[in-house]
Amino acid sequence: MHAELVQKRFELLSELVPQTGVIALLVKPDNPETGKMIRDTQEAAHTKGVEIEILKASNQGEIDSAFASLAQIKAGALVVGADPFFFSAREQLVALAARHAVPAIYDSPEIVYAGGLISYGNNGIDIWRGVGIYTGRILKGEKPADLPVQQPTTFELVVNLKTAAALGLTVPPSILARADEIIE
Repeated sequence: MHAELVQKRFELLSELVPQTGVIALLVKPDNPETGKMIRDTQEAAHTKGVEIEILKASNQGEIDSAFASLAQIKAGALVVGADPFFFSAREQLVALAARHAVPAIYDSPEIVYAGGLISYGNNGIDIWRGVGIYTGRILKGEKPADLPVQQPTTFELVVNLKTAAALGLTVPPSILARADEIIE
């Protein structure tokens, strides 16, 4: 569901920084969902009348280069695409977002706990609990082909007010009211 949620992340970020005319999307080019993430974000940007710039990174050096290009493209905010690589580079992403003073939204609350601004995504604990339940059912003899495919049903919005203050942002009450967790 990561690709489907990028449009919602874009909408939340554009609500948080409504004055920006350019928002960048950072993606990992070899992720199979990248094409859908780009299309969905472009659609959301068109609807909001915002320009979208696509940045690609497959390694830590390319993440540095992507952030360095934010000023050149005059991006006022950044949507970080969902990818395990970006999760593993969360400390680098958070540090670069702070250094470049760019509001960024992520798919994982762990990145917000590490100092990121805002995240919206599925509840990782629920996902892993479901994996455990299905593993137990398979170990008890059920056939994997007989088990229904399940998708996440709960999504979390996490906001870091410390990071917002450091960026000089005031988080709108509409976002705070929807937040599942607020870090102060």
